[in-house]
Amino acid sequence: MRQINLNIKLREKFIKQGVKMIAPETVFFSKDTKIGKNVIIEPYVVFGKKVKIKNNVTVLAFSHIEGVEIEQNCTIGPFARLRPGTKLEKNSKVGNFVEIKKSTIKKNSKVNHLSYVGDSIVGKFTNVGAGTITCNYDGVNKNKTIIEDNVFIGSNTSLVAPIRIRKNAVIGAGSVITKNVNKNSLALTRSNQIEKKNYKRKKK
Repeated sequence: MRQINLNIKLREKFIKQGVKMIAPETVFFSKDTKIGKNVIIEPYVVFGKKVKIKNNVTVLAFSHIEGVEIEQNCTIGPFARLRPGTKLEKNSKVGNFVEIKKSTIKKNSKVNHLSYVGDSIVGKFTNVGAGTITCNYDGVNKNKTIIEDNVFIGSNTSLVAPIRIRKNAVIGAGSVITKNVNKNSLALTRSNQIEKKNYKRKKK
């Protein structure tokens, strides 16, 4: 009951501060949540401890945020999970079904769809394609992934840490990258496509 009453008071406080909530009764805050001006929060969003949000941020539905610093003009979600130690710099975007852990997403960068970024730094003006994962855990240690500025990571890419992708590099879709990539380079790992003509499927 005490927690329910606290959340009612926190919702009222943020509404008075100008936070726009579509369904306030579905949004849950922690007592240390800090929110700036012109922030929009959609339904079913949960804020864990130590969340700081600056101005002009939109948090879309069904997102879970904890231990995170979010700068101006960012968009999060829907269905995003931001875990402790994460920082989103201004104008960055974390999209649907994306999980970020202990990482910095720098200015004007995007991780839009179905991706996991852990123990990483993602540089400015970088696009991380759908289905990209940072393979940060080797079974014993957590390893770092460094992605520099203006990098394009193609969809369904695995970045096996520790690894550094230097600025202006492009990673081809479907790649498993295990070595550092030089600046202004294209890196890809792909098997040759095989096609058998007039193939007949087995019948039951």
